[in-house]
Amino acid sequence: MIKVLIAEDFSLLLEDLEETINSQADMKVVGVASDGRSIVELAWHTSFDIILMDIEMEHMTSGIDATREIREYKKDAKIIYLTAHGTKEIILTAMATGAIDYIIKGVPEEDILLHIRSAYSGKPLMESRVREIIMQEYKRLQQSEKSLLFFIHNVSDLTKTEREIIRLLLLDYKVKEIAEERCVELVTVKTQISGLLKKFGEKRTKAIVNKIKELNISHLF
Repeated sequence: MIKVLIAEDFSLLLEDLEETINSQADMKVVGVASDGRSIVELAWHTSFDIILMDIEMEHMTSGIDATREIREYKKDAKIIYLTAHGTKEIILTAMATGAIDYIIKGVPEEDILLHIRSAYSGKPLMESRVREIIMQEYKRLQQSEKSLLFFIHNVSDLTKTEREIIRLLLLDYKVKEIAEERCVELVTVKTQISGLLKKFGEKRTKAIVNKIKELNISHLF
């Protein structure tokens, strides 16, 4: 028997979900809550297998906050978001809490039941759109990590002069201003910048500056 907790502040939907789940031979609702604090307390005192968690209850991110709190003391808690919110930002924020599935409201009841059974068996079904958003973010983070490692490796090979030039570029100095600041010929700075571009595989100094800021490593200069 799959024991389910439900957090949902819309009473009619809550009643429908409870009735649908309790009509199944292999699952039952063991507790319901209409706000984040109540579901946290319920999860603490109740034996459960799955939590169906709404996101917006007493405030915009009640379900997300509740999930974080529950998983602090129940690391293996299986939580499925069941919400009307389908934006990329909310999905990524919600799934970063360690929830195992995300259902956007409006799907047939049979689909919700299938998601519950799949999550319980350890094979959560994530909807294709949600899975695609998460995979795109994972790919972006993976690429950022590679970029960070590449930059740090190249930074370690920079000369003192090259570091100084980058520091000035980060302060929005122009090439002429860098030459004046360092008391060298303009052509010398241009040659040094050419070497920098080659090291980082870029064509413009702005690309180097933007990448350093994006990776938040300005302090290295």
